[in-house]
Amino acid sequence: ILMATWPADYNGSWTLASPVARSGVGLHSGASVSVTLRPSERAGYHVRWAEAPASSEPVTLSPAQVRDSQLCTTLDLGERRLATVEHLLAALAGTGLSHVELEVSGPEVPLLDGSALGWVEAIDAAGFAPAATSRRPGPRLTAPITRHRGSSVITATPAEGFQVVGVIDFPQVAIGRQQLAISLTPERFVEEIAPARTFGFREQVDQLRAAGLIQGGALDNALVCDGEHWLNPPLRFVDEPVRHKLLDLIGDLALVGFPQAQVLVYRGSHGLHTDLAAALADLSPSPR
Repeated sequence: ILMATWPADYNGSWTLASPVARSGVGLHSGASVSVTLRPSERAGYHVRWAEAPASSEPVTLSPAQVRDSQLCTTLDLGERRLATVEHLLAALAGTGLSHVELEVSGPEVPLLDGSALGWVEAIDAAGFAPAATSRRPGPRLTAPITRHRGSSVITATPAEGFQVVGVIDFPQVAIGRQQLAISLTPERFVEEIAPARTFGFREQVDQLRAAGLIQGGALDNALVCDGEHWLNPPLRFVDEPVRHKLLDLIGDLALVGFPQAQVLVYRGSHGLHTDLAAALADLSPSPR
């Protein structure tokens, strides 16, 4: 049960009241990995490698580090890469945290249960504290932005707050066409988006594993669809897949900051989200 009183909106500057750690398996590497979330006095999200000397400066995350990698979002941090960051970044940004340092051990962020719920629970356990400096301002749109990849499209239109609209359309009967629109607040993120788990398809499992992917995927950390039914019900929401797609979108926009916009995505992917984030970064007053 989550006890925290979440921030009312995304305008305040917040860090953690105390450090908190989570460990588990990496979805694609199958490695045992861990992340400690720590309070920070500096705006933004910063990564430090667990084995680096204490005196070393953490790397400040920026949209320019994002690489469109297959089935996840990877950050290119100089000599090293950090994979599958989207659910953790969604939890940080979605709950309203603006100043956080991540101490990372391993090549990938732990998958936990395949949603952002484990990260939200960790944040809840650590508690919130007012940050020492102002939050970085998010991008401000003066006109709509649209990006396409094949039949997939994402568009951001100036709006009062941050609204997300997701539409998915799958041939598998168990999923089909789903849509969801939500005016995002930290509380709504925690209740309506964070628990939605990643999903995949039974017929793709062997092919992906052979390609060196989803080595850590299992029925306890991903929903698996087999055409007309799910191999591991029950779902947490009737429309859990579209909610998870919005979770990915929120994580992929976390580094650029939430725009004052309605973001609509049809058949989204990490690559498509990254295309929009790059366009928003060009409008953002925050450092690249």
